[in-house]
Amino acid sequence: MDGFEVQIEGCSMNRFSRLLPSARRRVVAAAAAILALGMIGWAVAPILTASPGRDAPRPALWAATTSAPASGIVRVVDVVAHPDDDLYFMNPDIRQSITDGQQLTTVYLTAGEADGRNIDGRNEARLRSLGALPPADRPGYALARQNGIRAAYAQMATGSPTSPWIREAIPTAGGGAAELDVLSARPQVRLLWLEMREAESIHGNAPVSLHGLWDGRVTSIPAQAVADGPVTKAFSYTPAQVVNTLAGILGAIRPTLVRTQDPTPGGDPNADHQDHIYGARFVQAALARYAAEVPASRRPHFTVQTYLGYQSGEFRPALAAGAARLKLQSLLTYGWSGKQDYCGRSPLGCGDRKIDTRPQGYGDWAGTIRYARDTSTSWLLSGPGGSMRAFGVLDGQAAVWNRTGATWSGPHLLGGTGIDQVASAVRLPGGATALFATRTLGSTPADYRREVVYTVQSRAGFGPWRSLSFPDAVSRQASLDISAPAVTVDASGRLHVYVRDGDFTLRERTGRADGTWGPWRHLGGSGVRGNPVAVEVRGRVFVFASTIRSVLAWEAPRPGAEVGPATSTHLPATTLPLTVSASGADARLCFRQPGTGRVMTALVRPAAHGRVLSTLAARDGAQGYGPVAVTAGVLAGRAADGTLAVSGPVGPGWRGSPYRGLFSGEPSVVCDGSSVEVAVVGADARLHTTTVPDPTPGATEHAVAT
Repeated sequence: MDGFEVQIEGCSMNRFSRLLPSARRRVVAAAAAILALGMIGWAVAPILTASPGRDAPRPALWAATTSAPASGIVRVVDVVAHPDDDLYFMNPDIRQSITDGQQLTTVYLTAGEADGRNIDGRNEARLRSLGALPPADRPGYALARQNGIRAAYAQMATGSPTSPWIREAIPTAGGGAAELDVLSARPQVRLLWLEMREAESIHGNAPVSLHGLWDGRVTSIPAQAVADGPVTKAFSYTPAQVVNTLAGILGAIRPTLVRTQDPTPGGDPNADHQDHIYGARFVQAALARYAAEVPASRRPHFTVQTYLGYQSGEFRPALAAGAARLKLQSLLTYGWSGKQDYCGRSPLGCGDRKIDTRPQGYGDWAGTIRYARDTSTSWLLSGPGGSMRAFGVLDGQAAVWNRTGATWSGPHLLGGTGIDQVASAVRLPGGATALFATRTLGSTPADYRREVVYTVQSRAGFGPWRSLSFPDAVSRQASLDISAPAVTVDASGRLHVYVRDGDFTLRERTGRADGTWGPWRHLGGSGVRGNPVAVEVRGRVFVFASTIRSVLAWEAPRPGAEVGPATSTHLPATTLPLTVSASGADARLCFRQPGTGRVMTALVRPAAHGRVLSTLAARDGAQGYGPVAVTAGVLAGRAADGTLAVSGPVGPGWRGSPYRGLFSGEPSVVCDGSSVEVAVVGADARLHTTTVPDPTPGATEHAVAT
């Protein structure tokens, strides 16, 4: 096949919006005390009044408890390598957590001391040329970055960057100490500084770093002192102490959602900052330790959301202008752009001057947000007699919820650990269900790996996980970054599994109902990014995957045949995530328009004589980001503020209420007779569903420029 005829139109989304209020706050040191962060559960309690001295009475910031939290409570833990990784790569999700009043703790692994010079790039180049660079002051620069982060969070939470904080040193389960900052006006907002030494190099050889610690080139890395900080004890971190410290924090807070950076950003080892990559791998190990050692009766279930780092700037902007402006506002505050006194006239600075030259980051990090591998919308399935199943990943294990009639039960964990956050379900011939995912195994360089796995339903339930391994020809580094699998079944009943490898090409493996699998096939496709998507259309398989500039397609020429080579669809650039469904004899793609967040669709069919036609049209709809789930004219996805937006009839036709908060992963929708079920796994790690009866699209279409 030489090409596709492409017709594009917009998908309308009526959204449930919420106002994003600005926030207030100010940086001061005040005294507070806290119980040690051990492997126990704590719940937030009111902060008592304390005077600013180190010897002031110590209020209890948490009250100890051994029970799991009440239904619907949300506790979020963000773990990043450096001060500003959260603002660049996790916003607007962090802002919305604050807006929703969620209990939010952001953990910074390193002190972010870099070269110890708090000057912007232009001045640094000028001073260097004059031979007048100031001496390095790593404790001082680390404090300036802390000041900027406190100001940015205070502004998001209260509207004022000068809203005061309570700062205190606390012991950790790793045997060291950390600085805990609690926002006085909004005590559910907390910052926790572990102050490990940073690599001070994005890609270079830096043995005294998280990378060196992971690889075993050093046995420990020291903590970096922060000027005027409450932590005065000198100590070091071994690999075990890093994991123990993080597992202790998780055990203390008992989160329902953990946000972290991408531990495997691709075949190129220079794809991201080494602190981001190896810090995230220590977080993975700590999550596994926490899930295994803290009984489920003493903690809630949790989900994990993983974010791309430097790579996110390679793609077109994912956020609409308004959301990008709010994100940039926090970065400007962090960078101390207006030079206001946020921090009591500290001579070391109230923010990070290094980002002054380029506050939007390289490749416009401020204009985008992207999840790593968390883009599956194929996890909700309907069954006979109105039954339904939803699949997710909780505590590092696959989970299933079952609906009989109108009643949901679950979650039931399927066993097997290390399951990555995305699971895709497919109905097999005969009615059984197969569940596909990737699994990360190993906590040392020697055994750290990722593989594609699947489990099949039988009368006794789901069986053990089976590995589909990965081709020997793929480098070990490239195999680490395999995407979430796309799965479909063709007319002959064969299963087709597609993954993108870390070299940004597509791989396929096919299997039969008897459990036999063929070898992995290399399907090529240069520059494949994100997750592929696949669909069966009248017995023929279509596969699509985004590149930076367009979308590639692979098509089976006839029912039951293998897909052919990659072909350009000539579609415009997307924001990366795709969703696909069958529409008559065509495949219907859904994606976001860069820079607007508007949802677009493309009807794709083989083109005669290799001629490709594009007719671009759009329908008015909500701005947002991330993938959209679509069926029977109903769409569900993130609105601009990160909350759920759903198209379809709104009002008396709804049964139940749509979920209004942040959620983990992506929505899924399924048509069940005359109604459509919409489901998300909320930030509370619980399944939330709503039913749209008799869906009808009905939106106004208008032409836009190609």
